[in-house]
Amino acid sequence: MPEQLDGSLELSESQRLVRKSIRDVCSEYDREYWREKSANGEYPHEFVDTLAAEGWMGALVPEEYGGAGMGTPETVVMMEEIAAGGGGFAAAQAIHGGIYNTVPLVKYGSDAMKEDLLPRVARGETAIQTFCLTEPNAGSDSTSIETFARREGDEWVVDGQKIWISRVDVSDYAVLVARTTPKEEVEKRTRGISMFLVDLADAVEQGALEYDVIEKSASEFVHSYQLYFDGLRLPASALIGEEGRGFYQVLDGLNEERLVIAAECLGLGRLAIERGVAYANEREVFGRPIGQNQAVQHPLAEAFARLQAAKQLTYAAADTSASDRDADLGAYANMAKFLAADAAFEAADAAVQTHGGFGVATEYDVDRYFREARLTRLVPITQQLVLNYIGEKVLGLPRSY
Repeated sequence: MPEQLDGSLELSESQRLVRKSIRDVCSEYDREYWREKSANGEYPHEFVDTLAAEGWMGALVPEEYGGAGMGTPETVVMMEEIAAGGGGFAAAQAIHGGIYNTVPLVKYGSDAMKEDLLPRVARGETAIQTFCLTEPNAGSDSTSIETFARREGDEWVVDGQKIWISRVDVSDYAVLVARTTPKEEVEKRTRGISMFLVDLADAVEQGALEYDVIEKSASEFVHSYQLYFDGLRLPASALIGEEGRGFYQVLDGLNEERLVIAAECLGLGRLAIERGVAYANEREVFGRPIGQNQAVQHPLAEAFARLQAAKQLTYAAADTSASDRDADLGAYANMAKFLAADAAFEAADAAVQTHGGFGVATEYDVDRYFREARLTRLVPITQQLVLNYIGEKVLGLPRSY
């Protein structure tokens, strides 16, 4: 990928340092490593342990707790480089939760909770990789969640079900979102929802948590689960922030995280184009490299142009998030995710097409990039919901859902 184009982004010194450091880490893990992890459905423990040992899991933990105290401009660079470094979107997702699930604790956790957990997260000793929100009967409508936590003396008792919950197998704690007031008893459905910190080992030991893995065809080494809570008892101190305000706490910081998701899409797109260009230069048909043919060259060039446009918006929005709290970050973040996911998909599609029949041969990796790119158009928010947001919040059109 042409380095000179990054110059137009005017990366800060801290961003350049992050980029170099992450590239150094990624260089230790080659294509074969990621191919084997994908084929075997095996979590990349070695890669994650390396990042943890160097303090990257504490990227968003404040310095007073031993973390790096980074902001969105730095994490955007970090996650793009991880995705571009060979592992794709799944490699970034392998640690995404561990980094961003600390945000609710930093913003809303009690002093005791922060003093206990954040230093351990920063040192890579403890993982908070799991965020439990999505449910079978709720999906994208988070206000319709049915998992309920009722207060009994000094404890909360949780019953309910969650689905598409990732990294449960590699997490010590989970951030759980549950109703604490029935939706029929609140003025707005966004109220009466609370956040809790769950010790997963304790929940299993209680016999109050069971989970089943969901077989899937993308991001195979980042496992996703369906969870069942039955009488899970949590201490009163497990409540994160203010009771009944959990939905708003979830939304706070969501825009910054969405920009990082966009950056992960950009990294995946870069990786796909690099593979496509390399193959187009080396593969010869009719006595010349196939990259000389415009039918091969143009899709790669167009995808690259779209990636650069999405990158400009993503990085500009990340800078805005750090400097202008009054900016409409929701619009920037949603548009960045929309454009980056589409650009990643076009890049992966062009890479597969460039490889011809070998585009579905696992040894060339681009089939995996294509499956991951398709996934980015669904998570963490579908492209259609992004357009709903833009239509209503930006263009002033009537609410469509």
